[in-house]
Formats: sequence, C-alpha cells, structure tokens
Amino acid sequence: MLYQIKDGTVSAGGKGMLSHIDFEIHGTEKIAVVGKNGAGKTTLLNVIAGTIPLDRDDKRMGPGILCSRKVVTGMLSQQVFADEHRTVEELLMLSCPLRDSFDRERFEYEQEYDRLFTGLGFAKEDKKKPISRFSGGEQTKIALIRLLLEKPDILLLDEPFSALDYQTRLSVCDDISSIIRQTHKTAILVTHDLSEAISVADRILILSPRPGRVRKILSIDFPKMCTRSLDRRNCPEFSTYFNMVWKELKTYE
Repeated sequence: MLYQIKDGTVSAGGKGMLSHIDFEIHGTEKIAVVGKNGAGKTTLLNVIAGTIPLDRDDKRMGPGILCSRKVVTGMLSQQVFADEHRTVEELLMLSCPLRDSFDRERFEYEQEYDRLFTGLGFAKEDKKKPISRFSGGEQTKIALIRLLLEKPDILLLDEPFSALDYQTRLSVCDDISSIIRQTHKTAILVTHDLSEAISVADRILILSPRPGRVRKILSIDFPKMCTRSLDRRNCPEFSTYFNMVWKELKTYE
C-alpha cells in the first residue's frame, strides 16, 4: 500500500505551520519525524489523522492522505487512562465490537489480545488487575494493545515515551517498536529524541523550523541482526546516523 501527503500546507491565525509537505509512505514503513520545537511535527500527525485540515483540500480517500482506499489511523500519545478502576481485560474488551456475543470473531479477538499482552511482557493473570496497578510504561504498552486491536492502517505515535524515566523509556520503546514490526504496521513516530528516532525508523523525516518543510529524508539501514531498538543503539552505524541528523538540524540555528 502506498500512502501520500501532497502539498501539506497548514496555516492558523495568519501564521504558517506547515508548508508544502510532500512525502510517501511505502507498505509497512516506520517513519520518525524530527525537528525543532514549533516545526509542526504534531501538526503533521494531526493532518494525517484528519483532525487538522489542509489549506488546500484535495479529494482525499483518507484523513489527510492520498490513497487508493479509505485510511484508518490510530493515535498513541502520552497515555493517561481516565478509567483506572477498570481491569485490563475490561478495558480491552471495550474495543471489541462483539463484546456481548460469544461467536468465533469474539474468540479470535480475545486470542489476539492475549497474544499481544504476553508478547509485551505481561503475565496472563495481569489482565485481571486494574489499570491503576501498572506503571506509566506498562500503561503505554496497554494503550498500544488497545490501539492495535482496533486495526488501524497507520499508527501515529506522538512522543508516547516522553513522560517516562530514561531507563524505562529505552525498555518500553524497544518492546513497542518490536511488536509494531511483528504486526507489520505502518507507523509514524514524532520525537525530540534523535537516538530514539534512529533506533526505530526505516526513514527519518527532518522538518525545518516553522513553517515546517521537509528538508531531508534519511533512509536508515542496519544489519539484519540489529532488528530491535536496543540492538540498533549498539551497532557502529548508529553514531554515523546520529551525526548526520544532528548536523542537518544544526544548520537551522
């Protein structure tokens, strides 16, 4: 599947936020978006999600995206659960369209959330615990499971790890990026952390200061043994990519 953003220009209050953004997303790519504060990174995610309209409105098949069919997106950000009294099982079953029935589709749904739940390091009995019993990093992983169960075409990740301490952030990012690759999901990550971007992305999209333009798109290629985020950080290629992105961002100072 090919997704395209064409002439992505957004203004608000007479000020330009994004200017003529053009890029493509191929298949199940993982793209990281980096840039200085105010460059329009989160605005770009909201354009793709359809919550912010473009100044020039195309006949689009999906929210902010040119594609051959309607596109469904799902957003993961810094997660705060309003209903922390619910158990994980209750929360995940809220997303099940057949939660009041007992047919095959419901059975398959339950099997899938069990697989995702244990795949992200939880024990099966943990799903009986209330959300309030889990740490911030664990809640972020639970939020991803709920999002994946809704089967979006594109995952939009808006700095979902930024509220976590450094060690937890590394671990949760590693787990989440791995499960996204295992489920073959297209994903776009906005982050201020260049190391995080390099450790998860297939390509990095670098935005200029406001109004944000695509100044460079850097392809990331690691050896096959460096599949996980933490593995990439230990590869010799990592520092090379970091210096390339850092040098590009420094040109805007």
